[in-house]
Amino acid sequence: MNTPIRRLAYVVIAMFTSLLLATTWIQFVSADDLRERPGNRRTLIDAYSRERGAILVDGTAIARSERTDTDLEWVRRYDQATRYAHVTGYWSFTYGAGLGLERARNAVLAGTDDSLFYQRLVDVVTGRPPQGASLELTIDPEVQAAAADALGDRRGAAVAIDPRTGAILAMVSRPSFDPNALSSHQLSAVDDAYARLTQDPEQPLVNRAIAGDLYPPGSTYKLVVAAAALESGDYDADTELEGGLTYTLPGTETSLPNFGGAACDPEGRPTLARSVQVSCNTSFAWLADQLGADALREQSERFGFGQQLEVPMTVTPSSYPEDPDDAQVALTGIGQHEVRVTPLQVAMVSAAIANDGELMTPYLVEAVRNRDLEVIEDTDPRTMSRSVSAETADTLTDMMVSVVESGSGTGAQLPGVDVAGKTGTAEYGASGGAHAWFTGFAPADDPRIAVAVIVESATDNWTGETGGLVAAPVARAMLEAGVQP
Repeated sequence: MNTPIRRLAYVVIAMFTSLLLATTWIQFVSADDLRERPGNRRTLIDAYSRERGAILVDGTAIARSERTDTDLEWVRRYDQATRYAHVTGYWSFTYGAGLGLERARNAVLAGTDDSLFYQRLVDVVTGRPPQGASLELTIDPEVQAAAADALGDRRGAAVAIDPRTGAILAMVSRPSFDPNALSSHQLSAVDDAYARLTQDPEQPLVNRAIAGDLYPPGSTYKLVVAAAALESGDYDADTELEGGLTYTLPGTETSLPNFGGAACDPEGRPTLARSVQVSCNTSFAWLADQLGADALREQSERFGFGQQLEVPMTVTPSSYPEDPDDAQVALTGIGQHEVRVTPLQVAMVSAAIANDGELMTPYLVEAVRNRDLEVIEDTDPRTMSRSVSAETADTLTDMMVSVVESGSGTGAQLPGVDVAGKTGTAEYGASGGAHAWFTGFAPADDPRIAVAVIVESATDNWTGETGGLVAAPVARAMLEAGVQP
C-alpha cells in the first residue's frame, strides 16, 4: 500500500471511530439529558399522548390535564391560575416544563420517574393508557388567597411556613402571569404570550419568593444580629447598647442616623430589647461592630444562609458578605451593605425562633400518589439546624411581641391573638429607593404559622412605604387566615 492510500485509510478509520464514539455517547450517555430537554419536540409529542398528573391543594386540582380532540391528546389547564402561577409553573408544547413544580417534578407528573416503573409495567401488561402521578401540596388555600389578595398588584412576594414541620403554607410572587396562555395548543398565541412575558421589565416569570435578584433584608436582619448577641452569652435582653441619635461608621466620617432622626432612648443607651422594639439603627450598627463579621456570618448560616435548598424548586441561597471592612460590618447590622436574602429565608428565621430555635427544612410537596391513589412518596419533616437555644428563642419571641404590641409593627396586630413580628425598610441602589418588609409568627405562645412579606418600592425614590405601613397589613391577613381554627 502506497503512502497516500495508507494516509487516506487512517483518515477513514479515524472518522468511523469518531462516528462510533459520538453515536455511543448520544445513545447511552447523553440520552436522558437530551430526552428531558424542555424543547425536545419528540419527547413532548410522546408526553402529550398520556395524561399528566394533577397538582392538588387541599384536594382541589390547581393544575390538571384535559382531553382534546386533536393530535395532541391532552392540554394542561390551570385553575386560579395567577394565584398559583409560581407554584405550578407551566407545561407548554413549545417551551416544555417551565418554572415551578411542572419543571421541578416533571418526571413524576409525566409518569416517567423511576418511582413509577412498576406502574408503567402494569400499564403495559393490562393495556391501560399511561398516566402521570399527582402531587399533593402543603399549601393552605386560605393563607395563599390572603397573601395574593393583600399583595394585590404591588410588586413583591409573600411566604408562609408551618414552623413545626417546615411545610410551606403559602408562596406568592407579584407580578404574576397566566400559565394557561403558555399551555394552549394555539402555538402562535403561545409564542406571543411568551415573548410578552420574557420582555416585560417587571419580570413576571421570576419567583421573587425564592429566586431572582435577592433583596437586602433591612431591619428584619436585626433578628439575626440579636440572636448572635444572645447566643454569645455576653448580652441579654436588658443589656444596654450604644444608641445615640447617630452612629459614626468605624474608620469613616459617615454618620448613620436612626429612622426619622428619632432617639431610641432618652439617654442614648437603649437595651437590646428596646432596640428591637423600636428598630434602632444606631445601636444595631454598634452591636454588629462589637460582634464582628464571623459571628454574624455563623449565626446567619445557622438560620439557613448559604444553604442549597430545593423545595423542590431550587432556592437561591441567601448570603452574608465574605470579607466586609469594619464600616461594612456595622451596616450589615441593619441589614444593608451586601446582605442578601429571599423572602423564604426571612420566613425561615421567624420559623426557627417560633419553633424553640429549631429550624425545619422547608418543603412544598406533602405526598406523591400514583393513578391508583397509592402514596409512592411522602415527606417527613426534617430538622435543618439548631439555629438558637430554646432560651434565646423565648427571649427573641418576647422582643418580637413587643414590636407588634407597641413598636414599629402594630399594623400586624390581631384581636385576641399575640403576634410576634419585626418590620424592615431596606434601601437599595443609589437613588434612595427602599423596600418594605415584615416577618413574624402567630400565635406567639403556640406558633402555627410564620410569614415573611416584601413589598417592593413603587419608585426609585422612597415615599414612605415602611414595613410597618405596607408589609405588616399583608402579613396580618396571612396570619389571620393561618390561625383560624
